[in-house]
Amino acid sequence: MTRPLAVGLAGLGTVGAGTLELLRKNAELIAARAGRAVTVTAVAARDRTRDRGLSIEGLRWYDDATALANDPAVDVVVEAIGGSEGTARATVEAALAAGKPVVTANKALLAVHGAALARTAEAKRVPLAFEAAVAGGIPVIKALREGLAANRFTQVTGILNGTCNYILSTMRDRGREFTEALGEAQKLGYAEADPSFDVDGIDAAHKLAILAALAFGRPVDFSAVHVEGIRNVSALDIKLAEDLGYRIKLLGMARWTEAGIETRVHPCMVPADYPLARVDGVFNAVVAEGDFVGRVVLEGRGAGAGPTASAVVADLIDIARERHTPVWGAGLADLSPVPSIPMENRAGAYYLRLMVVDRPGVIADVTAALRDAGISLESMLQRGRAPGEAVPVVLTTHDSTERNIRAAIRRIESLDTVVEAPALIRIETF
Repeated sequence: MTRPLAVGLAGLGTVGAGTLELLRKNAELIAARAGRAVTVTAVAARDRTRDRGLSIEGLRWYDDATALANDPAVDVVVEAIGGSEGTARATVEAALAAGKPVVTANKALLAVHGAALARTAEAKRVPLAFEAAVAGGIPVIKALREGLAANRFTQVTGILNGTCNYILSTMRDRGREFTEALGEAQKLGYAEADPSFDVDGIDAAHKLAILAALAFGRPVDFSAVHVEGIRNVSALDIKLAEDLGYRIKLLGMARWTEAGIETRVHPCMVPADYPLARVDGVFNAVVAEGDFVGRVVLEGRGAGAGPTASAVVADLIDIARERHTPVWGAGLADLSPVPSIPMENRAGAYYLRLMVVDRPGVIADVTAALRDAGISLESMLQRGRAPGEAVPVVLTTHDSTERNIRAAIRRIESLDTVVEAPALIRIETF
């Protein structure tokens, strides 16, 4: 009889506890698909007394996760601690150095240190698997790295953070402002007490850095990702977007051009008929464009104990079956240092909302600023009249560059008739 795969589980929070529960509940099914039993034999966590709703009877306990990683009776380490530094990084480095396969859901660790970790994994000839690091239960890593491996990708675009997607959906459906929708998300457990990691776009940027490395065969580079969050999106902008035939989504976009690779995370106006426009609530989705396969859309739950555990255990089954793919889809020597395109070179259309004092000459001053920056208008909308008071004016532009639109905004902001910072949202037409 084949010996069970002995798993050391570092971290017993949402992901770790979910993984333990899934391995126990579906043990027979998993054993059939893995070719042998997959069993947690050791765990590491900070608080041994905490009630996690699961029995840890019979499991070897470690207070130090790096000691678990060096346990000779552990075949594979699952890192479910989180964070790019500290214990999580030390545990993964220790496991790889000891020649043990690692499974992790830690997007921050991979985005920041993925190149170095891949070098160690390749040198030790062991898997570093991370299906759970991006989009939870959606098998997007396997799709890009294996299922679509024969394709050259032109772009990969995704809704990569369920918290932001829930907030924007709530703002649209209920007319809520950002702070109200965020409070509701926190009450429902969709947002942390400190939501900055999510709402400022950092979580999505970590995931996008991983997807870009896989899609374009280059070393992972989090520092190249332009990052903006959703704090400045207003209910008014969401309503106006609907009127213009768009929906506002926080997107992560990795796009190939002849000059290099764009990687950016920011709010976008998306045409209402585009697949990602219809993805609401806490769901995630990824759209990949390949030269032979065309457009592939993957959608599902991007977080939570169940979906994330599903992805972790899928990696464990691959390891049990000795299916081993290079960390970034190809050997490190075959990765290409494709240059990154700075955000100021982004080309496309823009939505610009101004709050201006309603008096003669205001629009002429605004359009002069745009004209002098080389920007042409596609449309202009002014809602109502209120002489002497502030009114919203909405402009959409033809394609321009980020550099030019920023220059125009600096001049517009200096006008004494513009009473608040202009709202700028990029229009993506795909």
